[in-house]
Amino acid sequence: MRKLFAPFALYKRDAVLSVIGTVGEVVMEVFIPFITAHLIDRGIEAGDMDAIFFYGGVMLVMAFLSLGFGLLAGYFSATAATGYACSLREAIFDKVQTYSFGNIDKFSTAGLVTRMTTDVTNIQNAALMLLRIAVRTPVMLVSSLVMFLSISTELSPVIIVAAIFLAIAFTLIVSNATRTFNKVFDTYDDLNASVQENVGAIRVVKAFVREAYEKERFHKAANKLYRLFVRAEGIVALNNPVMMIAINSCIIAVSWLDAHFVVGGTMTTGQLTSDFSYASQMLMSLMMLSMIAVMITMSMASAHRIAQALDEVPDIHDPAEPVSPSPTGRSTSTM
Repeated sequence: MRKLFAPFALYKRDAVLSVIGTVGEVVMEVFIPFITAHLIDRGIEAGDMDAIFFYGGVMLVMAFLSLGFGLLAGYFSATAATGYACSLREAIFDKVQTYSFGNIDKFSTAGLVTRMTTDVTNIQNAALMLLRIAVRTPVMLVSSLVMFLSISTELSPVIIVAAIFLAIAFTLIVSNATRTFNKVFDTYDDLNASVQENVGAIRVVKAFVREAYEKERFHKAANKLYRLFVRAEGIVALNNPVMMIAINSCIIAVSWLDAHFVVGGTMTTGQLTSDFSYASQMLMSLMMLSMIAVMITMSMASAHRIAQALDEVPDIHDPAEPVSPSPTGRSTSTM
């Protein structure tokens, strides 16, 4: 696996800048609801136009800063992920050049093609998600939780119950999706092999009138891949309704409890609005964590297949010093 991640060292600078941009973006987004609470309490409800303009201007500046940090993070994360994928493809191709026929037969030509295309693309998507969402989500989750509890510690049981519910649901979803995605990549090899053999031997197929057989063979491989993807994507699609149930239930609970606090005078209208924002940010962060888990499980299967190709030892080795000098002036080959 070390060889798999070695090309990423070329893009450390881009990765670090992406992380900096992501953290800056999250910090701005987390403080915007806090400023909104002051805008409502000290400006709108108090009828103070100076406060409205001041806090409104601060929110505008923070929004532009968040946009700038987001553009910075997006550009450098894309550069790092796509550059890493390009270097990884080159590493696989260079390794394949050292293979003997026995090594190629071990993986099959279709399997090697799938590794350099589909599998590397999965690794690229995972790298992009790790640089952006995997950095953004924990920072957003912790920051929103701290701000939420700073406003109202009495609502912590609501968040705890929602987090436990989502954790259980997402664990079941990810575990079932992982098994299905592992089968998908093996089916890719069968599909590519069918296409490659049919195109490479098209003269033979036509000479023996085997078009119907080849069509049926491809149809079976394509349908198998279709069924597996439908099953996998159907499992992953459960993320959204589960997330909506948690978010809406949490908002209802927060609304009910905060309404009593507002009536009792222990909470302001601005703090109530901020509570809604921070609760949504926390729950959305949990959903992002589930998406990261699904993407990582998909990419781990691809990473394992690529690592197999990079770690493969060629059956035939070139000698370290293929030509050595001879006292007679001739060169002799050493075996």
